[in-house]
Amino acid sequence: MISVTWAQALAWRMRRQFVERPGGASAVDIARRLAGVQAQVASAAELAVAVRQETPRQGEVASAVLDERTLVKTWAMRGTLHLLPADEVAAHLVLCAAIRNWEKPSWQRNFGATPADLEAIAEAAAAALAGGGALTREELTTAVVEETGSRHLAEVLGSGWGVLLKPLAWWGVLCYGPSQGARVTFTAPEHWLPMWKGLPPVDEAARTVVHAYLGAHGPATPEMFDNWLMRKGNRKKDVKTWFAAAAEGLATVEVEGVSMYMLEEHRDELVDTAPATSVRLLGAFDQYVLGAGTGASYLVPVEHRAAVSRTGGWISPVVVHEGRVAGVWEAKDGDLAVTPFEDLPAGPLEAETARMRSLLA
Repeated sequence: MISVTWAQALAWRMRRQFVERPGGASAVDIARRLAGVQAQVASAAELAVAVRQETPRQGEVASAVLDERTLVKTWAMRGTLHLLPADEVAAHLVLCAAIRNWEKPSWQRNFGATPADLEAIAEAAAAALAGGGALTREELTTAVVEETGSRHLAEVLGSGWGVLLKPLAWWGVLCYGPSQGARVTFTAPEHWLPMWKGLPPVDEAARTVVHAYLGAHGPATPEMFDNWLMRKGNRKKDVKTWFAAAAEGLATVEVEGVSMYMLEEHRDELVDTAPATSVRLLGAFDQYVLGAGTGASYLVPVEHRAAVSRTGGWISPVVVHEGRVAGVWEAKDGDLAVTPFEDLPAGPLEAETARMRSLLA
């Protein structure tokens, strides 16, 4: 079996993810290459795209979501909002829905809803959005209550709104629509997205998503994939079945003694990749970190994990040196304040800091 080091694997990921060499890729191309861009914080998603472009195009993300509708904003991996290519989003939703956490008694106790409640909400929401319009949270709640005649569902929606909508997103009932001022709206993918063809069979979805993940975040094990998808919440037999469905086109390599999967078409390129020497700055919630997870000690030093993965689920902006997270940074008083974990080469750090300042401006 071919063997490579983590230094090589990280350098290869940096190239694949347009971190090492920003280029001319569009926002849609970048979201496709990264297997989605986390969009819990809209500005972080826009920066994740811009930092990967040699010449960022202001307003491109919003235009792709609202005008071309080639990107869609919806709940996906790890139950968080993502920007995903409109022609691939359905595959991601199918695998996200496999977690079925709403069937667990603990989930039902915490959120006061049963699987039957969710199905009733989904049916009513689908009916309310069938005309192709977009509804605010309040309007959708009113429509669900009127359709079902259930005050219980009104109480459920009032207390656990976001959590209850995630399964509906995964079932393809709704996604984000155009905002009304400061208020978000929801609409039906089948009416909103010209590329929507419905939810694919799970085997087809698995091939799409596993290949997309490994194309950006490989080499990786099925456990690493599951951590990225749902924080290791899926049944192991499901993950095994997905990798079996995606087997055609996969290869194995050994990364410092551990057998991992990657796309066969990328194996020779990985072997020929030299370790990176560059310094790069990435924004909060960047996919380079999220694809591996902050618990990946080969990427984030264990002793500095708390500085990267902070309270409240916040993932800090990071400094990457030689492929590994070597510090964090923040925008402060019109400038950037860098907190390094190690000695960093001054020239490359200054150049990258200047580039980030221009992007933030």
